[in-house]
Amino acid sequence: MIITRSPLRISLGGGGTDLPSYYREHTGFVIAAAINKYVYVTVHEMFSEGILLKYSRMERISGPEQIEHPIIREAIRLVQPRSRHLEITSLADIPAGTGMGSSGSFTTALLRALHALNRNSLSRRELAEQACQIEIERLGEPVGKQDQYIAVFGGLTCFTFQPDGEVGIEPLQLDGETLSNLEDNLALFFTGFTRNASDLLRDQDARSRQKEREMIEHLHVVKQLGYESKRALERGDLRGFAELMHVHWEHKKARSPGMSNSRIDEYYRLAREHGALGGKLIGAGGGGFLMFYTEQKTRLRQAMNRAGLREVRFAFDFEGTRVLAQG
Repeated sequence: MIITRSPLRISLGGGGTDLPSYYREHTGFVIAAAINKYVYVTVHEMFSEGILLKYSRMERISGPEQIEHPIIREAIRLVQPRSRHLEITSLADIPAGTGMGSSGSFTTALLRALHALNRNSLSRRELAEQACQIEIERLGEPVGKQDQYIAVFGGLTCFTFQPDGEVGIEPLQLDGETLSNLEDNLALFFTGFTRNASDLLRDQDARSRQKEREMIEHLHVVKQLGYESKRALERGDLRGFAELMHVHWEHKKARSPGMSNSRIDEYYRLAREHGALGGKLIGAGGGGFLMFYTEQKTRLRQAMNRAGLREVRFAFDFEGTRVLAQG
């Protein structure tokens, strides 16, 4: 049995500029952080014939061509595992549709497991690119590259997405005290509802492809805020970073009418009144997790709990995608 895991992520700046429809013309820039909430994949060779898949559903089929789960189907087609009698199971610490890049985490963990089964050696960059190939090229999903790359590399990392498809990878340069304070002062609260990000991302993707001026200018601003966030973080100005998060959220809401709703706006207002210096909705929008920066975490936590929001406590992950067991 092979067991792999990939971390989920939070975006610290520049989110949305990693889509090909933007970076192929303008270059994208994203700061992402892997966290210690994971997607796990197990691959087990069975004695009985066929393939057994266990995720939110169960599939029992005779061959890869019958697989309904698109990512699993394409991953098996790409890697060509040595055995055709497989049981593949996936579990996650946090459900899909919450804005933490679970699809990219699942794809990288699955690919890593299938390559381990074949005893293939491949670099982190190759693993991330194969995951991007499956989601973006083969399946045509309107997603960017940040989720796959941060899942594989882990840490707090700056990614530059070049027009030719190359990805620059640069760890965020934080001193120990800043890193510790950032981890201590960030807080995640589940809004209570999930969403499918595809519609919001498809809208952004289509408007970017059409070179709609409003969307392109918005993404230019988001990218610039990403650069400013990098500078603030690396000089240890966490309050400045928090203010940039707030500005980013205001711009993000203007990107699409489905980005927020009255409940999310009320939660955000409540958080700002109880110690949050800045915050935003993680991921494409519409639901999932609100992330805040605060120096009054107990006060913020109590207010959010009274409002019915569940907190998820986390730490940063610096390992990325890895094999936990192989035997």
